[in-house]
Formats: sequence, C-alpha cells, structure tokens
Amino acid sequence: PCPSSLNRDMTLTEFKFIWYMEYSHRMWGRLVGLAYIVPAAYFWRRGWLSRPMKGCVLALCGLVCFQGLLGWYMVKSGLEEKPDSYDIPRVSQYRLAAHLGSALVLYSASLWTGLSLLLPRHKLPETRQLLRLRQFAHGTTALIFLTALSGAFVAGLDAGLVYNSFPKMGERWIPDDLLAFSPVLKNIFENPTTVQFDHRVLGITSITAITALYLFSRKIPLPRRTRMAVTSLLAMACLQ
Repeated sequence: PCPSSLNRDMTLTEFKFIWYMEYSHRMWGRLVGLAYIVPAAYFWRRGWLSRPMKGCVLALCGLVCFQGLLGWYMVKSGLEEKPDSYDIPRVSQYRLAAHLGSALVLYSASLWTGLSLLLPRHKLPETRQLLRLRQFAHGTTALIFLTALSGAFVAGLDAGLVYNSFPKMGERWIPDDLLAFSPVLKNIFENPTTVQFDHRVLGITSITAITALYLFSRKIPLPRRTRMAVTSLLAMACLQ
C-alpha cells in the first residue's frame, strides 16, 4: 500500500520531523566522510604518513565509503514495493544488521588506530594468565558484537513489540512460537519471537562474560590504563 493509505492522519509537521531526521543523518554521515578523507589526503600529500599508516588510512577511508554505500542499500530496501505484504514498510533486517556491523567495525578500527598513535604500547611479560585474559577479552568482544547485530534484527523486525515482560516472555520462559517458521534456521533471522529471545539470551550472556572478565582481571597485575578500561567496560555494560 502507498504511504498515504498507511498514514492518513500524518500532518505536514510530523512528516517534516521524519524527513529532517533522515536528512540530518545523511548530512552527518557525509561530514564524517569528509572528516576522514580530507585530512588523510592532506597528511598523505605532506608525507607525514608512514607506509603501514598509509595502509590503515586507505582501509579506514574505504570503510567510510562502504558504510555510506551500505546505508543507501539498506534504505533502498524500505522503498521497494512488496505486493505480497501489507505490513508497515520497513528496511531489510539483514541490511540493517550489515549497516550497524560495518559502523561498529569502522568505529572500533578508528579508535584502535587513534589510541595506538597517542599511547605507547605496554610491554608486559607474556604470562599464562595474561594470555588467558587476552583470549577472554577477544571472545567477549566477539560476543558483544554478535549481541549488537542481534539488536539490529530486533529493530528491523519490530521484534521488541512482541513481548514486553522480563525475564519471562509472557507467561513462559520459552515461548510456544519460538520455532514456528520452517525451515528451523529461518526462525533465527525472520521470526520476531525468536529474534527477541536470542537477543535477550545474548545480552544476558554478554553482561555475564563482561563481569567474569572484570573479576578475572582483578587477579592479574595490570597497568592503570588497562584496569580503567576493564572497569569502564563493566560500568557501560551495567548502564546498557
């Protein structure tokens, strides 16, 4: 159905609010792209970048362009006609997850690169405990990333509207329609109930892993900067 049949009561002011939100997001994205590319081109031309840094700069600028392309590709999916569907128009949850995932990779790579340049690398003895902590941190990072991606599927399917009780979903710990779709694998990505259930489980698992990482780090002599990072991670997890 056309937008006018779905939003008959929308006023011009309400439409402008949505339009300016989208317009501001696009303009901000282009500004971010310029903030990457213009200084990078200037530093490159002045010869201030080492050979490894040139590789990092090219990768980051490439990610910025890829992020913009993914954004366009995602929005395009929400404007396509769907003759078999009479639901509210929405973007593809797959493309939304890809757009969010790309943004997280870009942000993390930018932060890592910036901190690597600003702060000297700590040279710590490679003890068994330190190696275990590093592996634990990498695993926790992957888990947090997966949890964030599952949140994109929740948003893309409006899965947050299915159940609004916690810790149970309705009157049950495991809802009846968890595996309602066929084949079974389809439920993970397209069944709103399963998507919300997975996001809950991943969220609880993530905060459990972060808490365990914090407690384990307390047993190891770490630099003040590292200890602050682990403590900040736990604080942000609790806030989230």
